[in-house]
Amino acid sequence: MTTAMNLDLTHLAALAAALGWASGMRLYAVVFLVGGAGFLGWVPLPDGLKLLQHPLVLGASFLMFAVEFVADKIPGVDSLWDAVHTFIRIPAGAALAAGVFSGVGGMGEQDVSQAWMLIAALAGGTLAATSHAAKSTTRAAVNTSPEPFSNMALSLAGDAAVPVMLWLAWEHPLWFFPALALALLLAVVLIAVLFKFLRALIRRFVPIARPLET
Repeated sequence: MTTAMNLDLTHLAALAAALGWASGMRLYAVVFLVGGAGFLGWVPLPDGLKLLQHPLVLGASFLMFAVEFVADKIPGVDSLWDAVHTFIRIPAGAALAAGVFSGVGGMGEQDVSQAWMLIAALAGGTLAATSHAAKSTTRAAVNTSPEPFSNMALSLAGDAAVPVMLWLAWEHPLWFFPALALALLLAVVLIAVLFKFLRALIRRFVPIARPLET
């Protein structure tokens, strides 16, 4: 079995990137799933992530995971939840990504390890921001539709994508990076297209948002 102390740089980078990306989608699911996997002995967590397997953290993350699971299925509530978590998911994604490189052996001198932690934090925060922006923009656009089925389908797809990407990063890191690239490309397209749609919709129904006529 692969141990947390002998993962190579590719494996560590994949895990850090997966934690950052997934945090922007389902933060509490990430904390609970990673912590639960470590607690059950399914995967050995790096020292910087071992706090996630503490019973108190597992209990709190499971409670928030359950709340988020329900909130994400309710049109309107999901967008409010996303808006609040703009200030939580991004720094959390950065912290979790940095934790991958904390206390991991074989990284050389301490300053080198800290440099990798900083790089991971910046990358993790950026990935979390990108996935969060794509998710919140998509859900806001879908909420303009009167039927609830598309909202439910997107929410369930997000629920499934997070554990799949985490598993892929741990078991098949070389396959994870192409999957991440596709996810980021899709995110950029969704943000660009749906932001224009939402802006036009706001200007149509909110007079104050319309540009002044000359």
